[in-house]
Amino acid sequence: MKITIASDHAGYDLRQKVIAHLLEAGHEVIDGGATSADVPFNYVEAGQKVAEDVLSGKADRGIAICGTGIGISIVVNKYKGIRCGLCTNEYMARMSRQHNDANVLAFGARVVGQALAFAMVDDFLSESFAGERHQVRVNDIKRQEERLFK
Repeated sequence: MKITIASDHAGYDLRQKVIAHLLEAGHEVIDGGATSADVPFNYVEAGQKVAEDVLSGKADRGIAICGTGIGISIVVNKYKGIRCGLCTNEYMARMSRQHNDANVLAFGARVVGQALAFAMVDDFLSESFAGERHQVRVNDIKRQEERLFK
């Protein structure tokens, strides 16, 4: 699977570890965002990169990381067609895929540790959308986007 991943400076170190984890698992990775933990980088730009890569088809799914995950998840969810789940545990990562057909996972580098980040990424990437009754709600989200996104 091709994964786009980007972060601000707060998420840089964890992003590097997640990238290594993804490559080890056989995924193709598009890396973006901060080039160092020491040089400030705007989470807005990192979130835009992830959303645009997913929407353009360059990537199958995305991972967005900032200090808390809050700011970057807000940015990514501003894009029509993106369903980004801000997760703090494996259950949330699985449910974001099963129930919401999320195409981007967001989390905070100051909120989750490396082992938890790896577990959430693995669950997010391996989980399928359950469809059926959940498809009704995803369709409702799409209709809302059509109505509200100009």
